[in-house]
Amino acid sequence: MTKYLLKRIGLGIFSVVVVVALVMMLIFTFTDRDRIFAGDGIYTKKQNNEREVYKYSQWEKYGYLDYVQYTDYLNALAKSGEIDEETRAAATKFARKESGDSEIVAKYVKQFTEYYESLGYKVERLDAKMLTSTKLAAGGKQQLFAHKDIPVFKRMLSFFGNLVVIDNIHKVEDDIENRGLTFTFYDPVYNTEPGTGEVVKKVFSPAIIGNGTHHKYLLYCDSKFPYIHQNLIGVNLGTSYSVNRNVDVFDTMVQTQGAYVQSTMTYPTGLTETSADDLHSATYSSAGTHLSTSLLSDRFTDDYTNVSPFRQNKSRMGYSFVIGVISSVLAYCIGLPIGIVMARRKDKLLDKLGTFYIIFIIACPSLAYIFMVQALGRAAGLPHFMDLMNETPLMYILPIVSLAMPSIANLMKWLRRYMIDQMNSDYVKFARSGGLTEGEIFRKHIFKNAAIPIVHGIPGSILSALVGAIITEKIYYVPGVGNLLTNAINLYDNSVIVGLTLFYALISITAIILGDILMSLVDPRISFSNKAR
Repeated sequence: MTKYLLKRIGLGIFSVVVVVALVMMLIFTFTDRDRIFAGDGIYTKKQNNEREVYKYSQWEKYGYLDYVQYTDYLNALAKSGEIDEETRAAATKFARKESGDSEIVAKYVKQFTEYYESLGYKVERLDAKMLTSTKLAAGGKQQLFAHKDIPVFKRMLSFFGNLVVIDNIHKVEDDIENRGLTFTFYDPVYNTEPGTGEVVKKVFSPAIIGNGTHHKYLLYCDSKFPYIHQNLIGVNLGTSYSVNRNVDVFDTMVQTQGAYVQSTMTYPTGLTETSADDLHSATYSSAGTHLSTSLLSDRFTDDYTNVSPFRQNKSRMGYSFVIGVISSVLAYCIGLPIGIVMARRKDKLLDKLGTFYIIFIIACPSLAYIFMVQALGRAAGLPHFMDLMNETPLMYILPIVSLAMPSIANLMKWLRRYMIDQMNSDYVKFARSGGLTEGEIFRKHIFKNAAIPIVHGIPGSILSALVGAIITEKIYYVPGVGNLLTNAINLYDNSVIVGLTLFYALISITAIILGDILMSLVDPRISFSNKAR
């Protein structure tokens, strides 16, 4: 069994890598990279050379290429001591056209060009765009920069190499003092005295606090499930460009949504006010940030000032999981009993009605019966879309029913088929000749054997709830993971598409392996060992 699992896991990981590699190749090689700006409001406002520079800076940010500005090159020379500040300032002032460069500018422009071309970069100089002979056009300032495309294979290595992120005391690049970790039994968030900022209370709340780490709180405890939380190990699926701008794909899936939830909050300085800030989510900003404005200096004593708010609704994954799991439970509770009755009463009225339902679900497009359920629900007075601002349990009914309908039909169809196959087996005839009743035969033998393939799909039904249902979530405006994928495709948010591809692939492989394990537990006759029996 162990050998089989290791082999299956290895093949599964290989399959995931191949799938993600193919998707990355299709997206980053055959798709026009300009499409990522389709929903970018900043891009549409920029003009002329400024727009070109913005394009390259964003392409670098999202991993398409390496991009270096001429001024950054000069700053690096000055920092290393190769040129002094006066020379750097003079060399920075390159003219609107190359012919107008001073001698010192021409020298360093040539040096910049030769250096980066030797590294395989393409150097581009954009002459100034003029409105008149003396007046620059909007965004028309001259530009000089170098860029080089990053090969897809290198992007793949970078993606998988940075997939798991471990926070540590060297994450912050700024010069800071006292890098290290602090363990406390009394979390300052709960034990700070209002008005003083001093930890004087004794509410037991263990925490590990970092300095030099990206997150201030690496581990902490609170009264919310699962009660122990950590920021030490994270998953990096890539940064969203348009769906949830500048936020990691995994964070987009797990962050709460909806209106802010405010409570009385005591900040590290001792200031107490009503706020929705989650101090446990604090991340490092930059040196001196907490002193940059009175808003921050009144609240924070260090540069861990980026905090996320508490929100009242579930995350995208939370909505998808709740709807998916309940629909799966509903499908098994309805589909299995009906499938059994259909098999026991083959060709009777109930069997024919069940067969009609199965054929209807198979033949009818999913959009058609989902809209039908939505229309019937609306007529019955049920909410026909998800409203985060006015969430009620009734909002879940129509999405759950729509999602359960095909699963019910599928379970009915396969269980009926497996049971009828078992009914014609020789062991059933021997059981009848042994004096067992039909009920005992069905319950102890036929159903048990017929249910083995059905059991294999249970882990997949549960885990697939994490990835959401694309069509159902779109129609009912469910803010889930399935809807996230359609939004990413519509907005050409390539990082989200790649990240979700990896997530979906891992879920699929895990479901198959867990299904095999569960099937072997239900039926001891199933063995994955190669040993002869």
